[in-house]
Amino acid sequence: MRMTDLATSPNVGRGPEEHLPRFDPGITEPIWKIRWKMNMRSLAQNWEIFKESRVGMSGLIIIIAFGIFGLLWPIMINFVWDPLIYHPVVGFDPMMMHPSPPMAGHLLGTDPIGRDILAQLMFSTGREFLLGVLSAVISVVVGTFIGAMAAYYGGFTDTLFMRLADIVMLFPFVPLLVVIGSMIRLGILPFAIILGFLEAFGGITVILKAQALQVKVRPYIDAARVAGGSDLHIIRAHIIPNVLPLSFLYMMFNVTGAIVSEATLSFFGILNIDMSWGMMIHTAETAGYLFDFGKFWWLWAPSGFFITLFCAAFYMVGRGLDEVVNPRLRKR
Repeated sequence: MRMTDLATSPNVGRGPEEHLPRFDPGITEPIWKIRWKMNMRSLAQNWEIFKESRVGMSGLIIIIAFGIFGLLWPIMINFVWDPLIYHPVVGFDPMMMHPSPPMAGHLLGTDPIGRDILAQLMFSTGREFLLGVLSAVISVVVGTFIGAMAAYYGGFTDTLFMRLADIVMLFPFVPLLVVIGSMIRLGILPFAIILGFLEAFGGITVILKAQALQVKVRPYIDAARVAGGSDLHIIRAHIIPNVLPLSFLYMMFNVTGAIVSEATLSFFGILNIDMSWGMMIHTAETAGYLFDFGKFWWLWAPSGFFITLFCAAFYMVGRGLDEVVNPRLRKR
């Protein structure tokens, strides 16, 4: 650079700090916005991979269909059906003998008490969603936090939670729920909470702890610790986000377990639930029609089919997510 250029340079005569490059505040973006864009980009990439799974997409379509079917219930009972006839719990049609086979006006027939089968299925769908999703969310949130803590701290914390998981997995699940249901009256919400915590302190903790151990030995965990990050910050900002994909995968499978458990206990008449898919089969069994299942098929087949298809749908979505989360199955 020539002397004349130095003389006319805008940096001449300024202090050392003024020679630093000046950034336009309007160009830079907040950290949260950068992270949001990165997360959205990653979500879009994972969605493209998930769409290639025919099994996963089929399960997702079935779940959406169940959601629409459940949302039709308030519309039908408020604007189309007569509540005195089509109410799923106290409804009764006095114009025919019960149980009646499928016919016009009762497309899936009526049960031994005179209640419409289609109305019961539609009403119970929302409850099954609530039970399955709530119990799965509780199990995943609690199990992920416990697994991350056990992996990060080790020692006594690890031993405590792992032995607790061994004790929970030691007891047969359904008999344990039968004992709990015989001691307290279980509705939908208490049953979902109990299911969620039993799953959280059981096998899911062991699986997520193993995943968290792989994250714990990564170099950026040591870098965060050297930089002064607290234990809670490292667990919250570094370990848990890397365990969440596997947690979300197991949440799909936990929904299936919750629905099957509810159907089993409702069949035995242990739960304090006025109507569910399991209670529909229980009603047919207590009235003595279940063993003549060929003649009175509409009393058990629709609810049994819904239970099977609903659980299969979440399992199929879980299989599709496995291709996204599992590096050995991930295509790109």
